[in-house]
Amino acid sequence: MKLSTRGRYGVRLMFDLALNGGNGPVSLKDIAARQEISEKYLSNLIPPLRSSGLINSVRGSQGGYVLGKDAREITLKDILLVLEGPMHLVECAGQPEVCNRSTDCLIRDVWSEVGTRMLDALESFTLASIAEKQKQREEVPSYSI
Repeated sequence: MKLSTRGRYGVRLMFDLALNGGNGPVSLKDIAARQEISEKYLSNLIPPLRSSGLINSVRGSQGGYVLGKDAREITLKDILLVLEGPMHLVECAGQPEVCNRSTDCLIRDVWSEVGTRMLDALESFTLASIAEKQKQREEVPSYSI
C-alpha cells in the first residue's frame, strides 16, 4: 500500500497545526510556506478535515485554522481515513464480495490481519506524540569537529 500525496500532505498540514497552533489560528499561507506545499493544494484538503471535525476555521483578519480536537486525541489513522478513505492492502480484505474465494482464502485472512496491525500502528501515533518527538529532535545539540 502506498499513501497518496493527499494523505501525506494532509498529515503534514495537521502536524503543522499541532506544532504552530498553540497561539491561535494558523494561516494556510504560513503552513504552505513552512511545509513547502502549494497553498492551493492544501486548500483542497481543508473541507474534508473540517467536516470530520479534525480542524476548525476561524474567520477574520487574524483567522486561519486550528485543530478541532486536542492533539492527543487526533491520530494518524484519523487523518488518513478522512483523506484516503478505507485502507486495505488488497481489495478483497475490505470487500469480500469482489472475490468468489474470499470465504475460504487463508491469504485474504493474512492480508486482513496485516492491514489491521497497520491501522493499529497508525492509531498509536497522535499529533501530540509526533510533535513531542519533533521538539526533542530540535533540542538535541549538533556537534561538529
